[in-house]
Amino acid sequence: MRKAAGTLVIGSGVVGKTCALALRRAGETVTLLDPQAPSRPASYGNAGHIAIEQVEPLASPAAVTSAFGRLFALGGPLDFRLGDIAAWGPWAARFVAASTPGGAVRGRRALGALLEDALPAWRRLAASLDRPDLLVERGHLVVWESPASARAGLAAWRAADTGQARLAPLPDAETARLRRLVSAPIAGGAAFENTGQVSDPVLMLRLLDEAFDASGGERRLGRAARLESVDGQVEVLLDDGQRLTPERVLVAGGVGSGALMRGLGHAAPVIAERGYHLEGGADHWDDLPPVVFEDRSLILTRFGDRLRAASFVEFGREASPPDPRKWARLRRHLSELGVRLEGPVAEWMGARPTLPDYLPAIGASRRVGGLYYAFGHQHLGLTLAAATGELVAALMGGGAPSVDLAPFDLDRFDRGLGQKMRKTA
Repeated sequence: MRKAAGTLVIGSGVVGKTCALALRRAGETVTLLDPQAPSRPASYGNAGHIAIEQVEPLASPAAVTSAFGRLFALGGPLDFRLGDIAAWGPWAARFVAASTPGGAVRGRRALGALLEDALPAWRRLAASLDRPDLLVERGHLVVWESPASARAGLAAWRAADTGQARLAPLPDAETARLRRLVSAPIAGGAAFENTGQVSDPVLMLRLLDEAFDASGGERRLGRAARLESVDGQVEVLLDDGQRLTPERVLVAGGVGSGALMRGLGHAAPVIAERGYHLEGGADHWDDLPPVVFEDRSLILTRFGDRLRAASFVEFGREASPPDPRKWARLRRHLSELGVRLEGPVAEWMGARPTLPDYLPAIGASRRVGGLYYAFGHQHLGLTLAAATGELVAALMGGGAPSVDLAPFDLDRFDRGLGQKMRKTA
């Protein structure tokens, strides 16, 4: 058994890294447990978009009623791996139960509070890294390929709660520019302001590592296999058989966080919501902000001389093999759009950690002393990473977080405990 002073952060994605750095800068002794997995995390493979416009929760009546028409088999982005039904079946039942009108209102309020400071938090983080160029604030574009979908899409966005983001019809100059780049018709579009992107996800992760190391943080290679409660405190069992006994533990390990928390009696119904991308040279693509082709559920983002095409919402087990049909569909979309990726084209698949109500879990355990958590950020992991780091540092430092964390308490999934808490309140 190895004694470990201070805080052990489990998780090496962008949320884990930002939390570890924020805690270290707050004066904590911090060890970051890095599994060095062969696959790159969702932090690396996502679209790089700071999506503060995504205030409307995905757990809503509208999402449930539209799900059939968005299935992969019908040309859409939504897929459920049949062989993994034991993983996503119970999760889907919880999702439907959470997707009530009242649940959507509560989700919108909770996400709105988190997203309000997401972009300012990224500005602060980029400035603290002495790399303000890491954050690119040029908004993003959404386009549609038919007059009907353009009318419906623009109306839907105008009716949606987009928080601090603002949108307007796509200017004629941008429409003409896209029509020169894309062979498919561009019937209409919207230009969003006050959203952004990271300039390079690989650079982002490297800068966070370098800042953590420079601040005196310790990095330990290994994977947490199980958490155990010993005399009311957390012990961490590594997959090589070693045990760590830190003073405090922060679980920020993405999809794998669910199993760790469940081992200590928490209900943590996190699912692997898998996405796919293709990436190649961007010689034939202009220096544009992220462009969403909403009819195809496809986003194109340029990172320097590389262009990334990302899509799909595939529910399954994190470790299940990739589905080559997803990359084939991406290639078909690019071909139909007339968009060419130059040179070697990289394929990637990664898992977003998603809870049934599409709200993250951020808080402190009531079951075990010294146990904290920050995971389940779904599509908004990159967007909310900087803000989550600040919130966790305040929470673990004994201060008052700037956002009410009650909606993100993991015990919301434990009905028995929740009932007891209401009776004693």
